[in-house]
Amino acid sequence: MVATKKDSVSGDSLGTGRRKKAIARVRLKAGSGKITVNDLPLEQYFPVFTDRQNVLDALEATGQKEGVDVNIRCTGGGKTGQSAACKMGIARALCGFNGETFPTLRGGGFLTRDSRMKERKKYGLRGARRGVQFSKR
Repeated sequence: MVATKKDSVSGDSLGTGRRKKAIARVRLKAGSGKITVNDLPLEQYFPVFTDRQNVLDALEATGQKEGVDVNIRCTGGGKTGQSAACKMGIARALCGFNGETFPTLRGGGFLTRDSRMKERKKYGLRGARRGVQFSKR
């Protein structure tokens, strides 16, 4: 079971999602289905359809899309990494909001952290693994 976090003052459900260098802090409360990311509407912050769909996946899987308001703070990484981080953060917050959604979210893979990160550059190489080009003369 995921450790559930609630805001002590407002009672909002909290969730943190991470992917690559991106971090998304999610606040979820009962409402009308309004989603804001960094004080912008979802459609404006994520103009690409696949990124928007990534954010909405967990809400649609549990049927909570119209019943909750979501406020997200994203930092680091690119838009695709941020959208995947939002997906995980929303799933964690949903577990805190309604514990009955846990089996659905776990089965759908929403609570699993994607651990793939950029590999560090090694000395003597041009990148993480790419060596210098061999020169015969």
